[in-house]
Amino acid sequence: MSLNAESTAFRSALEVIRAVEPRVADAIGAELADQRESLKLIASENYASPATLLAMGNWFSDKYAEGTIGRRFYAGCQNVDTVEALAAEHAKELFGAAHAYVQPHSGIDANLVAFWAILADRVESPALKKAQVRQVNDLTEADWFALRRELGNQRMLGMSLDAGGHLTHGFRPNISGKMFDQRSYGTDPATGLVDYDKVAEAAREFKPLILVAGYSAYPRKVNFRIMREIADSVGATFMVDMAHFAGLVAGKVFTGDFDPVPHAHIVTTTTHKSLRGPRGGMVLCGPELADQVDRGCPMVLGGPLPHVMAAKAVALAEARRPDFAGYAQRIVDNAQALAEGLLRRGAKLVTGGTDNHLVLIDVSGYGLTGRQAEQALLDSGIVTNRNAVPQDPNGAWYTSGIRIGTPALTTRGLGASEMDTTAELMHTVLSQTTPGANADGTPSKAKYVLDPALAETVSKQASDLLAGFPLYPSVDLG
Repeated sequence: MSLNAESTAFRSALEVIRAVEPRVADAIGAELADQRESLKLIASENYASPATLLAMGNWFSDKYAEGTIGRRFYAGCQNVDTVEALAAEHAKELFGAAHAYVQPHSGIDANLVAFWAILADRVESPALKKAQVRQVNDLTEADWFALRRELGNQRMLGMSLDAGGHLTHGFRPNISGKMFDQRSYGTDPATGLVDYDKVAEAAREFKPLILVAGYSAYPRKVNFRIMREIADSVGATFMVDMAHFAGLVAGKVFTGDFDPVPHAHIVTTTTHKSLRGPRGGMVLCGPELADQVDRGCPMVLGGPLPHVMAAKAVALAEARRPDFAGYAQRIVDNAQALAEGLLRRGAKLVTGGTDNHLVLIDVSGYGLTGRQAEQALLDSGIVTNRNAVPQDPNGAWYTSGIRIGTPALTTRGLGASEMDTTAELMHTVLSQTTPGANADGTPSKAKYVLDPALAETVSKQASDLLAGFPLYPSVDLG
């Protein structure tokens, strides 16, 4: 029987790799096998299409292309110009943006480009030029303080990490927390929801240069019209990090007040997660910030990755197809079905449910830390990640929460019925796991006790559930 083009492509690639380093070929094959057999509920992960994956393995990887289209620091970049222009064109059409910059290697890089673009646009200072030519690692805390003062002690107001924000929204150990005098807004302690009046109050008191919206673990929509009004009221630049929910924007599930692009001065995103593309980042903005954003290389970035930009172009083209909207809606439908299944079984959910692609479980209701729950679920074939909940008593390492999401399982074709089964499997594991003890008998935040036979049973049930929804069915590695 003849193989299809995708199977032939991947088999051939592994054969070539195996001739040089067989252990790498084995690891690649093992990774596909693991992903096929695991109930993947990582909210920030998905499965890129074979076309997107194949677009990354080619001769574009050999090219340096610092600069922008038509203004490179290297000759011979005409083909890179083509794929970068295609990726930007698809991004602008998909999101209704005036300008798209597709070079960032990651979401963090995209945020850094946005921060420095805003600073360069708003503040002309010798300190900014000084910072651009010095190595960031050489700057001391005193240097950062002096830089902030010379830049006007610029301020950022973003969602706190425990409320669902991202570490690049001003978390002190992150570069964003060193660049800015930063303050966080949280959520209402009773509901877990953003309190826009409190955000407005914090903005009036703090007067930030940048107001950041967006999240990595907030299970609800954000009203970007209101947030823009708050930013305008204090003269702040309004930036939205939509890395997690970009696919829901692209698929027109989030529209009107919940679509950040018409409301924000600048929008950053990753191109994977719910957008289902390659690992990478992107910046969208209006013409007033376009010139500064396009200076991302060399301002923040080194050489762009042309092979990844090619894959971005492919994935963004896929997202412009009519069926992507249906996929995006199913992501939300599945997340809500999963949340309802957990609630019926007594799980405690932050905000009591979800409006988007993710669910945040407070596992303290099971008497566990997030770290204990994460590992017990992994033992049982269910891949999740621990995450802080608002006012988390266990901090950001052990946590009290588990974050789960539905983009990947939705890509495989699972629906509401399978989400209910998934909720049952998770509840079975969590309700049968107990905290362990340290060697000295004191309670442990990491160790746990779970019957191996139960873990094996659940793992088998998860595998059986997935058997009806094969991953990459067109790819046969033999």
